Amino acid sequence: MTAPHKPPVDHRSDAAVELTARNFPSAQEEAPQALKAPSRYAGPESAYRLAFTDEAFLLREELRPVRMQLELLKPELVQAELGIESTIVIFGSARIVAPEVAEAALAAADGDEAATRRARQQLAMSRYYDEARRFAALVTERSRSLETPIYVVTGGGPGIMEAGNRGAHEVGGQSIGLNIVLPHEQEPNPYITPQLCFQFHYFALRKMHFVMRSIALVCFPGGFGTLDELFETLTLVQTGKSRRRPILLFGRDFWTRLIDFDHLVDTGMISPGDVNLFHFVESAEDAWRCLADHYGFDAPETRTGEFADYI
Repeated sequence: MTAPHKPPVDHRSDAAVELTARNFPSAQEEAPQALKAPSRYAGPESAYRLAFTDEAFLLREELRPVRMQLELLKPELVQAELGIESTIVIFGSARIVAPEVAEAALAAADGDEAATRRARQQLAMSRYYDEARRFAALVTERSRSLETPIYVVTGGGPGIMEAGNRGAHEVGGQSIGLNIVLPHEQEPNPYITPQLCFQFHYFALRKMHFVMRSIALVCFPGGFGTLDELFETLTLVQTGKSRRRPILLFGRDFWTRLIDFDHLVDTGMISPGDVNLFHFVESAEDAWRCLADHYGFDAPETRTGEFADYI
């Protein structure tokens, strides 16, 4: 008769097995249990809930430092877990629409002089939407073969931000959106990778995350928000608080009409060399060429490998 099959024996002692066990249950394990409060303490006035499950407690004024730390940690930990090390930031106006949207608005103007003028201006600016979309696709496709892929990151909203996320999405890439809570509702655009779509309360921490992993800043035409983000980055680099990296301004005509850089030099407000902190570009290909020249992306393998320092 064949001997009955016996399950494999764990020769480790019970004591040895217990050496690897947790000493205490995790917060994740205890949180569901803690929510099952006795009925007497289930009301909103009760302090029975665990501190980290108590929303009212976490939103107290005195807990602001904790909330700021959480906004720093959440995107940092998620990106680290996903192996995201290098990003390219795309800034620009939320008001610049896709060419097809601008063309539809022009058709709908139907002879209204003011509406026609606005629609024509939108159509002229919509070329930047196309360039942002093409640039994001170019970065996503060409960086796939790099040892460290580059991820596009935007503010997560409409306009140029949407174009950036859209370009990456259309070539099968992932991209990041750093949304901000505003008095007027702002929904994330539909092209952000869901697990990389974050929401911030604090502008300062959002701007910190823009530059923490960035290897370049690409700035399209925009208003106050775009200027704020651009000048903060320029200041960080100018003062040596941040390492130097390419800062690319799309559309020389727009930027030189908006900001008289020569006047800043002539009046001594900036040093002559400060105008070298940024470069003007006109197309997605121009922008990629600047990045490739700076980082050697398109150089032969022998120039970017282990012995590149000796060349």
